[in-house]
Amino acid sequence: MSSTTYESIQFRGSPSGEVVQKTFTYDGLAPNEVIIKVTASGLCFTDVHMLRSDLVLGHEGVGIVQAVGSGCKNVKVGDRVGWGYLNSTCQTCEYCLGSDDPYCPQKEQFGVNNHDCGSLSNIAKRKEDWLFKVPPEMSDIDAAPLMCGGTTVWSPIIRNCKPFDRVGIIGIGGLGHLAIQFLRKMGCDVVVFSTDASKREEALSLGANEFHCVKGLQKDYGELGIKPIDKLLISASSKIPMGQFYPIMKPRSTIIPLSVADGDLTVPYTQHVLTGMALQGSFISPKLEQQRMLEFSARNGVHVMAEKFPMTLKGINEALEKLKNGKMRYRGVLIPEN
Repeated sequence: MSSTTYESIQFRGSPSGEVVQKTFTYDGLAPNEVIIKVTASGLCFTDVHMLRSDLVLGHEGVGIVQAVGSGCKNVKVGDRVGWGYLNSTCQTCEYCLGSDDPYCPQKEQFGVNNHDCGSLSNIAKRKEDWLFKVPPEMSDIDAAPLMCGGTTVWSPIIRNCKPFDRVGIIGIGGLGHLAIQFLRKMGCDVVVFSTDASKREEALSLGANEFHCVKGLQKDYGELGIKPIDKLLISASSKIPMGQFYPIMKPRSTIIPLSVADGDLTVPYTQHVLTGMALQGSFISPKLEQQRMLEFSARNGVHVMAEKFPMTLKGINEALEKLKNGKMRYRGVLIPEN
């Protein structure tokens, strides 16, 4: 291990739920570790859930490599890289070998392991395993939120949706506005459902073919009288009664929840069986898919709608408050002052 030390200014959760600023010293580098100067960090609602944990917040990082361990093979000093939810996987289990590495039982992930490696800091230390090369034409503001928000929607889209599919999206927010762009760039017929009629023009400008305001529907989405859906992505932050949208789904169609909520997910039992529908869970993208997501986004002009904040205690608290209140439009990105 390298004996060089690296000092990091970090913004951490605490038992009180207050964000605290601390200075932390990384003592050297293991062969597979990398020191990165952070240039941007996205903010995810998972960070809100972690506010009472003693860890460095942030898992949507972008930065410039400052030093590499002796065993690193894929990145070098000066590379611009991004990282997200995972820090490493075992690379030998059936999931890693089968291109499903996010499901590795030995994975190290944000909130569980490596509590000193978050992206709300000026210097981060990460393992090389889950660092991604950021395309040169992609801005930090676009790249950072793609590391979690982007990869959350990318994998279920490319694994389930075909260019000729009619794909519905419930909710336009941090996930939904990216899903619209990915699907339209792939050639899908994109249908957006929202309770906010003011988002119509925005959804259409992002690439939606149709927009339907569902606020005030008395029974279910069948009231809309629209052409049926092949796939439905749920990116809304609140749980929706599943039976509401079964009337607009084709037989053998697929529903894919993307957001996370407490409690149980309940579907209409008989209707689900008789229509042969699938309910598909999904975690973040595997490594190869995530790198291809960044390349696809750069090549096709996928952009993040983001609000920028300074990476200071004041800036972070302002961003968190806006996120918690549902007023962020649509991803918050923190920028270090130095």
